[in-house]
Amino acid sequence: MNKEIYIGDRLISDNAPAYIIAEMSANHLMDFDRAKKIIYELRDCGIDAVKLQTYTADTITIDCDNEEFQLHGGLWDGETLYSLYQKAYTPWEWQGELVEYANDLGLTCFSSPFDLTAVDFMEEIGMPAYKVASYEINDIPLIRKIARKGKPIIISTGTAYLEDIERALRVCKEEGNDNVILLKCTSAYPCPYEDMNINVIPLMHRTFDCMVGLSDHTLGNEVVLGSIALGARVIEKHVTLKRADGGPDAAFSMEIEEFKDMVRQIRNLEKALGRATFELTEKQKFARYGTRSLYVVKDIKAGEKITSDNVRSIRPGLGLHTMYYEDVLGKVAIKNLKKGTPLSWNMME
Repeated sequence: MNKEIYIGDRLISDNAPAYIIAEMSANHLMDFDRAKKIIYELRDCGIDAVKLQTYTADTITIDCDNEEFQLHGGLWDGETLYSLYQKAYTPWEWQGELVEYANDLGLTCFSSPFDLTAVDFMEEIGMPAYKVASYEINDIPLIRKIARKGKPIIISTGTAYLEDIERALRVCKEEGNDNVILLKCTSAYPCPYEDMNINVIPLMHRTFDCMVGLSDHTLGNEVVLGSIALGARVIEKHVTLKRADGGPDAAFSMEIEEFKDMVRQIRNLEKALGRATFELTEKQKFARYGTRSLYVVKDIKAGEKITSDNVRSIRPGLGLHTMYYEDVLGKVAIKNLKKGTPLSWNMME
């Protein structure tokens, strides 16, 4: 898989800043102006992309109340799949305008398609990338059609066995699309920390030889920051204006200021991570002035021996290296040396 992938003009690679996606999902609460408001408020958060979801209740499931279509426990207790998706979908007639609106604000906007017609629709409105949701990783016809478009594909792995991931990647390769990024994900809403298992991120990178990231449904920033340290190059989190406003996804979504603060912490962490090297920075090189070295700590007359009483290892670090301490003891000074003089070889026999 490619190690340098562009979404629009933004490079995603091991050496580029993490690509940060704000997932709107159902947090528009079926209000178009609220959807635009979310995008508007995100413009100064430092994110790269806003993500939508492209489905209707009828394209993602069927209207059926058989037991297997009912949801029990958790945030959506008492709903059927159909009733939940009726509340949660983003009207397709909004999406072209939302893409343009995001672009005008300097943000990329793309979506997760949930059936073949959604792929066609996303092509019509010119979305630059595709996100395959965790529950769709086993929809091979969908992945095959997406791959044929030749655009970047981000695939979440929240419900995937190893063979599911291998199969999805194989399909993309068969269609000549190597622009695939895998996201570590755990499909629980919200997700307990102990179920995240983000140590798999570097394993995914090695195993599948591709770019990796995180789709996170935990509360707070900790898991995101840990994932960045482990090599995640794409981060996806849900966003809303206010959790108190409610909605199917509100409980595990970040508010705007929280999202902005998370991005700030990501960028600071990226600076701190730097690169794997034993070389010193310029500031570290300058700071070596404060290390220890051999100094004259009592006046020494010419012809007098250097002893542990008149030469010591002290700060600063402008004298001989301390590793020569035993070597200089007993040598004879060839000139008068004042207290506070950094010791050097040309001062002794």
